[in-house]
Amino acid sequence: MKIKVCGMRDAGNIRRVGELAVDFMGFIFYPPSSRFAGNGLLLPEALGNLPATVRKTGVFVSESLDTLFHYVEKYGLDIVQLHGEETPEYCCALKEKYPAVGIIKAFSISEPTDFDRTKEYVTVCDYFLFDTKTALRGGSGKQFDWKIVEDYKGKTPFFLSGGISADDVEKIKDLKHPTFFGIDLNSRFEIAAGIKDIDLLQTFIKAIKI
Repeated sequence: MKIKVCGMRDAGNIRRVGELAVDFMGFIFYPPSSRFAGNGLLLPEALGNLPATVRKTGVFVSESLDTLFHYVEKYGLDIVQLHGEETPEYCCALKEKYPAVGIIKAFSISEPTDFDRTKEYVTVCDYFLFDTKTALRGGSGKQFDWKIVEDYKGKTPFFLSGGISADDVEKIKDLKHPTFFGIDLNSRFEIAAGIKDIDLLQTFIKAIKI
């Protein structure tokens, strides 16, 4: 079970979360987000001391490729997470430019037919992320019905996202899908937008890893 903590931007908080047993750390480069890390809010040096085992993940929404490339290089991103209307061709262009950078494509889920859209991305993405369908681009703090995941028949590994809280340990452990790869943690582990509760995260990660 891989752990991704998203919505980071404070240098001290980044350092402390990096000391926990997390596998991915997400930085949101979508201006409308309350956790936006661009425009100098996040200095590249803040990521410099992260353990090599933590994969630095940039989150984007329908961003131009040129701007996305800029962020990949500026922050040395290992993963790009796409939450917008990015096409398979867009993903191909990213892979051609940065073959070593992984791609997570996010899909909003509310019913089994929503998984149909994943099929055209199978050959161009490394992971999928299944989030709650809302008017927002993620970060709603709401869960969808996780039983729907049973209807996903694809072989691409996926992250589960959307309103995951410290109370969901057993519910997560009960998910036995063969391509269930990891969980994406954000708003339910915060003391303020972009600031994670270290003790809460540490307790949760310890419980989920048992």
